[in-house]
Amino acid sequence: MNMQQAAEKADAILQETLAGITPGLRWVHEASDDSGCPDWKNAATGAGSVARGVMIMTIVSPERRGSLLGVVERNWKARGFKITSIDSDATLPAVYASTPDNFRMEVAVGGEGQFKFGITTPCFADSPVQEPTTPSNVDTNTPAYEGGKPLPRPYIHDDFWSANTPGAPTPQGTLPSANR
Repeated sequence: MNMQQAAEKADAILQETLAGITPGLRWVHEASDDSGCPDWKNAATGAGSVARGVMIMTIVSPERRGSLLGVVERNWKARGFKITSIDSDATLPAVYASTPDNFRMEVAVGGEGQFKFGITTPCFADSPVQEPTTPSNVDTNTPAYEGGKPLPRPYIHDDFWSANTPGAPTPQGTLPSANR
């Protein structure tokens, strides 16, 4: 596997994770990043890793953040991923996991309730890496976050995720639809 193939697998894992959340979230790509994997002398090895991520544009109320983290954690466990750490900070919680082939993932809540999903690949054969090809699912006025500019903040209301009452998702098909 080379770095481009690893990036494509990382993108697929992110998309499968997002697809497992009902009702669905609105999101944009985060800046893609790749870096070399030097040896212990910091010399080039001909290998590198890739980091991919998405920023959630759906407003997830404080009352629903734990539910969303729980949905993701259960999804990852059901797919055979190992939960490696849980940060239960009241303001900035996060869940970390890894796949059997050591792709490392996170879902974390940042400032103003901004959810971020990220994945970093292990080291693979060096190759050029293209940007993700899956289009974001928000309007075209919200570009991908490419770093260096203000971080986008959630702005899309959803009847379920933005509600100010505690709640947990119920079986698919019985939840209120999202405002789009």
